[in-house]
Amino acid sequence: MESAEIRRRWLRFFEQRGHTVVPSASLIADDPTLLLVPAGMVPFKPYFLGEVKPPFDRATSVQKCVRTPDIEEVGKTTRHGTFFQMCGNFSFGDYFKEGAITFAWELLTSSVADGGYGLDLERLWITVYQDDDEAEQIWRNVIGVPAERIQRLGMKENYWSMGVPGPCGPCSEINYDRGPEFGVEGGPAVNDERYVEIWNLVFMQYERGEGSGKDSFPILGELPSKNIDTGLGLERLAMILQGVRNMYETDTLRVVMDKATELTGVRYGDDHGSDVSLRVVADHIRTSVMLIGDGVTPGNEGRGYVLRRIMRRAIRNMRLLGATDPVVGELVDVVVRTMGEQYPELLEDRKRVETVALGEEAAFLKTLKTGTNILDTAVSDTKSAGGTVLPGDKAFLLHDTWGFPIDLTLEMAAEQGLSVDEDGFRRLMKEQRERAKADAKAKKQGHADLSAYREVADSSGATVFTGYTDTEGESTVVGLLVDGVASPAAHEGDEVEVVLDRTPFYAEGGGQQADTGRLKLDTGAVVEIRDVQQPVPGVSVHKGVVQVGEVTVGSAAYAHIDVSRRRAIARAHSATHLTHQALRDALGPTAAQAGSENAPGRFRFDFGSPAAVPGTVLTDVEQRINEVLSRELDVTAEVMSMSDAKKQGAIAEFGEKYGERVRVVTIGDFSKELCGGTHVHNTAQLGLVKLLGESSIGSGVRRVEALVGVDAYNFLAREHTVVSQLTDLVKGRPEELPEKISGMLAKLKDAEKEIERFRAEKVLQAAAGLAEGAKDVRGVALAAGRVPDGTGADDLRKLVLDVRQRISGGRPAVVALFTVANGRPLTVIATNEAARERGIKAGELVRTAAKTLGGGGGGKDDVAQGGGQNPAAVDDAVAAVERLVAEKA
Repeated sequence: MESAEIRRRWLRFFEQRGHTVVPSASLIADDPTLLLVPAGMVPFKPYFLGEVKPPFDRATSVQKCVRTPDIEEVGKTTRHGTFFQMCGNFSFGDYFKEGAITFAWELLTSSVADGGYGLDLERLWITVYQDDDEAEQIWRNVIGVPAERIQRLGMKENYWSMGVPGPCGPCSEINYDRGPEFGVEGGPAVNDERYVEIWNLVFMQYERGEGSGKDSFPILGELPSKNIDTGLGLERLAMILQGVRNMYETDTLRVVMDKATELTGVRYGDDHGSDVSLRVVADHIRTSVMLIGDGVTPGNEGRGYVLRRIMRRAIRNMRLLGATDPVVGELVDVVVRTMGEQYPELLEDRKRVETVALGEEAAFLKTLKTGTNILDTAVSDTKSAGGTVLPGDKAFLLHDTWGFPIDLTLEMAAEQGLSVDEDGFRRLMKEQRERAKADAKAKKQGHADLSAYREVADSSGATVFTGYTDTEGESTVVGLLVDGVASPAAHEGDEVEVVLDRTPFYAEGGGQQADTGRLKLDTGAVVEIRDVQQPVPGVSVHKGVVQVGEVTVGSAAYAHIDVSRRRAIARAHSATHLTHQALRDALGPTAAQAGSENAPGRFRFDFGSPAAVPGTVLTDVEQRINEVLSRELDVTAEVMSMSDAKKQGAIAEFGEKYGERVRVVTIGDFSKELCGGTHVHNTAQLGLVKLLGESSIGSGVRRVEALVGVDAYNFLAREHTVVSQLTDLVKGRPEELPEKISGMLAKLKDAEKEIERFRAEKVLQAAAGLAEGAKDVRGVALAAGRVPDGTGADDLRKLVLDVRQRISGGRPAVVALFTVANGRPLTVIATNEAARERGIKAGELVRTAAKTLGGGGGGKDDVAQGGGQNPAAVDDAVAAVERLVAEKA
């Protein structure tokens, strides 16, 4: 049974049993404690935590998930993978243990003809929590599983919580016996390689307190409403139904391995090491495609770093398999075609996905070259110092800064006769992980800070937003926080967070900045509002300062926003929509939105593009936008179902979370986007849009910055003034400025070259005198000293090599010259072949000199360069070089 069919059967089975089918959420987690969605229940977390009331009693989904903590194990085991699909069914206060267990057994064991998966019930083993008598009784008495195939396990294996105070409960897992060829018998308690877990049923019935680990926390009591959260690993079930030994040989990954073997000529099954690499490639390329498809772009932080690391491991493993040419494009194409059956948006967005992936491959191939050069230098320095072990910090630098895998460093160092301080490397990696874990733990504790907002939401409901039609209006204070703590009152000077039952204030979101303004209470109090946020869905929190009087919960208030600011932001937001559409028209659908900020009179817009946008294209885009303004198109908004919005061709932003009902903003016949922000009523209200330029903000992502309305006019007015001043200075017309200024710059450059030539000649004139003045140090001619300050590094190097060449007679020679440039000392040292035969090496001399100068340096045996921080130590450095030459001679 193909993976796509497993998915279809799951959703159909539960939909027929009263569950609402919820589409997979984006892999970009809508949760500040998570980078990526690691589990199927994550999109339902607000419901389980009580932050939001669920719109259904029963739900089902097949959720895209990514986990990377065990990335080093990928390819080595049968089950470790970075991307997987979690099939889940959920109950919110509806059915509980017996319902969840019955559904699971029916779907797994019903025949294929009847819509089930047709598993042999004799091969299914059950585990339950050690104290969960109820679950075991259901399995034995209701389902009929014999007692010998039911095992009890402890909290570490069969108890679930989110890792923070909140809901928790016992689990019951369904495991499949793959047969004696996979190990000894005895059930999942003995051998989890043979008895593979395929479905985990979580019975949320308790509340847990503070504590660490999987079993070090108190159980505070029962939940008022019991919930169900189950998860079946689609890939694991596919492994069983397709009769293969591991998840990498299932249909959606095997095709990627087949393409990798075609590209490298390496056959799967011939060699264990090659098999591991092929599995890594298949897993990582699929994960990369899914991440890029959801809007993640390669980078050095957060989600971007996760994607970059995964892609580079895949590319590097293709290199280990023998690939010499770029290969990512063909591998990505296979994944898009295979996964596109389950996720059609991949087929629609194929070009953008390929563009981002190819860009990262090209960047890494350059990095691979740079990293190799850095490794060569580190190896050379280690050998020069007489060492045989490459320091761990060098290996960590290569890994952390250049994306150089440690096993590649080990292999390349071994080729040059060195081992690597792996313990030092592992220690630094461990320190980095511990810092990341500490940060993640600190973020998890953020749930506690939201309790006050959730209490307001529970007691007063969501804030009604009136700002689409009103800029002011009456409301009531339903919540008040002072210093983050709920309070019945606040006084003059207090920084407060005010929750109203209804508000015209727009809360920051969707790239649009928040409104500012004032609240006037019936008590006479006045609150200046500086920011508005939604820390929990649906609750607008107005942050500000009490300017006059006392604010109390329950008081009537009159809310008034800064209208001029709102209008300026609205112009910017509408201009962003026009820019998005104009860029897509000019560059194609790959120019998809990757972020934005709409502020008063200005905006920035991030979009996908593999390369810089030519200036001529940007000019055309700007002209197109302003032509639309002159057409005076109406801007309208309509709320509709997501399916209707898609039918109308509305564009959605990557990473945004949308409900079943969405707001669609339409600008005439030009633009249609999903958007919750505020806009102008007609494009003529924008006045003018001026694009200031575009730049790169990451691999495959560009940013346009622009001004709107009066801000755009003021900018052009200033530009006009500058142009007028320049035309006066050069005595020409505006259109002649580029040519005239270019000519002036060319003349200036020629003059600088001439000055540089004269200065270099003056420096080199000293070569003969320095060579003649070389002193004899135990048979070695040493020309050492200080040349005029301000001499550049290139000129100093030329002078040193010239002096070395002038020392005649075939005798050993060392030239060590020093200068001070821009307040910092610099030295270049060279040796001839006769000196090197005596063991006198330039690199060693430079390190001694640079240490004296308070810095560092290095290079080859014949010529090396260094510098430092202490100009006053130049004479001491000259003396140190002379002493070392005397010792070596």
